[in-house]
Amino acid sequence: MEDVYVPQDQNLIEVPAFGLQPGMYVAELDRPWLETPFAMQGFVVQDHSDVEYVAKHCTYVYVDPNRKVPLADLQKHVEKKRVKEKVSIKAEFSRAKVEYESAAVALERVFADIQANKKVDVAAMQKIVSPLIDSVFRNREALAALVRLKDKGDYVFHHSLATAVWSAVLGRHLGIDRATLEELALGASIMDVGMSEVPDELLNKTTALEPHEIVEIRAHVSNSLRIVHKSGMSTKVLNLVACHHERHDGTGYPQGLKGNEIPPLARIAGLADTYDAMITQRPYAMPRSSFDAIQELVDMKDRIFQGTLVEHFVQTVGMFPTGSVVELNTGEVGVVVEQNPIRRLKPKVVLILDHDKARRDKLALIDLAQSSSHETSSPSLWIRTELSAGAYGIEPDDYFI
Repeated sequence: MEDVYVPQDQNLIEVPAFGLQPGMYVAELDRPWLETPFAMQGFVVQDHSDVEYVAKHCTYVYVDPNRKVPLADLQKHVEKKRVKEKVSIKAEFSRAKVEYESAAVALERVFADIQANKKVDVAAMQKIVSPLIDSVFRNREALAALVRLKDKGDYVFHHSLATAVWSAVLGRHLGIDRATLEELALGASIMDVGMSEVPDELLNKTTALEPHEIVEIRAHVSNSLRIVHKSGMSTKVLNLVACHHERHDGTGYPQGLKGNEIPPLARIAGLADTYDAMITQRPYAMPRSSFDAIQELVDMKDRIFQGTLVEHFVQTVGMFPTGSVVELNTGEVGVVVEQNPIRRLKPKVVLILDHDKARRDKLALIDLAQSSSHETSSPSLWIRTELSAGAYGIEPDDYFI
């Protein structure tokens, strides 16, 4: 006979997982905490994505009615915590610009050295990664926005740096410690160094690859591993490099690993790598909008990528990331300047153009989570679509306030 779980605190109320509501405090589960992926014992349900996440792992839970947080207070609590914990996005964006550009110059030199002697300068790479990790801790939205807005130039080189940033942003959201974050970013930035041995004409090919060309491209993993191993990197970094193209359902390469067989940092880097590739112009593909890329990643949940990892990535990047140029249901156009951690489709937006696409006399900062603003023409506002970068001549980094 199956044991029936009995909560230790008799004041707790049993609630079906799908019956949870934002603001409820989950005190106990229907199974031991260690048998689940939850990072902490006891938490407040922040939004309906949390409900879905809990329901994937539990049939029912026990909530503490004395610790329920009203939705309005929950919003205030999250906002207050965010303000306390991070530097303003405007200040960090300016600082991150300098550090990112310095990192780009330094990484270009490192990659040139790799092509010359097939060895990674570990000390130089650590100097590149450390300031980026500092920026992620101060305000990860600012650095993520910067990466989306930078001119990508040489794809392999800039993609490596961007993947390192996306990996660190997701890793920070997951609560990974500083030392491991540095290994994650380091590994993500050099995991494709083996591409230096792939002919340029193959990297720049605009038509479908032939079977033998696919084999040649995939060999970059073993090439990278050889170069990185010779440089004396840690086991975590080596595992990331070796497994960043493995996939949750076993369809990846080179070993066909699946699920938990794939090292955690490699799972993160693989997801970050795919997202940045989707939103970046490549010789054979136009860039997708971030919204479309996120939607595609969501479709890959529990197939190509671990479902919970995709959910966390969506939470930290947002459906409409900071720096996105968006059009509202009113026809007004603006720039997303800050994410809403509770309502991912309702970020803060600076309105720049009116419904006729004319420049507004006065900029308006609106929080779509509040659903209305006395400065706008509609009591109910939402994002209709994400526009391409530079739409209507708008430079997003001019509007971080």
